Amino acid sequence: MKKKILYILPVMLIALGFTSCEDDDLDPTSVITTSNYKQNEFDKWLEVNFRNPYNIDFKYRYEEIESDLNYYTVPAEMNASITMAHLLKYLCMETYDEVAGVGFTRANFPKMFYLIGEWEYRNNGSFILGTAEGGRKILLSGINYLPDVLNGTYEPGVSIADGLNEYYIKTIHHEFTHILNQTRDYPTAFREVTPASYVSDSQFSDPYVSNYLNRGFITPYAATEPREDFAEMLSMYVTNSAEWWEKQMKAAETMWDGDQEQTQTGRVLIEQKLDIVRAYMHDTWGIDINELRDCILRRQNDVVNGRISLTDTTID
Repeated sequence: MKKKILYILPVMLIALGFTSCEDDDLDPTSVITTSNYKQNEFDKWLEVNFRNPYNIDFKYRYEEIESDLNYYTVPAEMNASITMAHLLKYLCMETYDEVAGVGFTRANFPKMFYLIGEWEYRNNGSFILGTAEGGRKILLSGINYLPDVLNGTYEPGVSIADGLNEYYIKTIHHEFTHILNQTRDYPTAFREVTPASYVSDSQFSDPYVSNYLNRGFITPYAATEPREDFAEMLSMYVTNSAEWWEKQMKAAETMWDGDQEQTQTGRVLIEQKLDIVRAYMHDTWGIDINELRDCILRRQNDVVNGRISLTDTTID
C-alpha cells in the first residue's frame, strides 16, 4: 500500500502545483524555476560553496528540461535541498578534496547536480535513486524524504547512517563512479569475472535477488550489467565499514547451486572484482580506496552525531 501511495502522490502534487501557479505569483523562495526569480540566501551560499570553488551548478528549483519526463516528478523542497547540499559538499566533494586534492574534484566532478523531490518509480517494482548523464550531470531523486531519513522515521529499524547510505550517499558515489568510468574506462578484465551471470532487469526477482552474494555480486543491482556492477562495488566499499564488508564476504563463501558452471565461491569472485576496482582507482586516479572509505566514514560519523550543521546558509 505504501508504494501505491507514493506512486500516486506525485500526480496529485503536480496538479496542485499548477493550480497554485495560476493563482499566485511565485516569490523569491520558490522551488520552481522562473525567468525572474531573485537570489535568496541559499542561492548565495551555493555561489560560494559550489559554483566558485568547483564550477558546479546545484539546481534545486524544478526545471522540466532537466527532468526525465518518463516519470512523474515533483520539485525538491527548499529545506531538504539545503540539507542535501551540505551532505553532498561534506560527504562527497570534500572527501575527494581530502584524499585526491581539490584539483581532482574540480576536474572530475560533474558540473551539475539536479534535485527532484520524489523517487522515479519503474514498472518492475524498483525505483531510481539517481542517474549520471554524459559525465556532466547527476540527478538525485527522493530529496523530500531526506528529513525523514535523518530523523530515523522513513524506514523504521534502519539506522540514520544506513538510511543515508542506502538512499543518498552511496548513490552519489555510485553515480560519480560512472562519471569516472565515462572519462577513463575501467579494465575489460572486470567484465570477465562473472561474464555469463548478469541478468539485466531480472536482478530483483527470484532466484537472483536472494542469491546475489554467492553468485559474485555485492548487491542485487550489481547483477544488472558490468558497468553497474563496477559502480556498486566501489560505492558499497567506500560507504560501509570493514566489518560490514567482511560480513558480506562470509555470506558469500558458497557457490550458487543454480549455476552448474560456476567454479568459484561468491567471495572469490567479489574479491577478484575488488582487486580490479582497487587497482583502477589507484593506477588511474591515484586514489587509495581504503583511505577514501576512512574519510567518508569519519565524516559520516560527524553528520550522524550532529557535529556538522546541515541547515546553515550564512556566508563567512
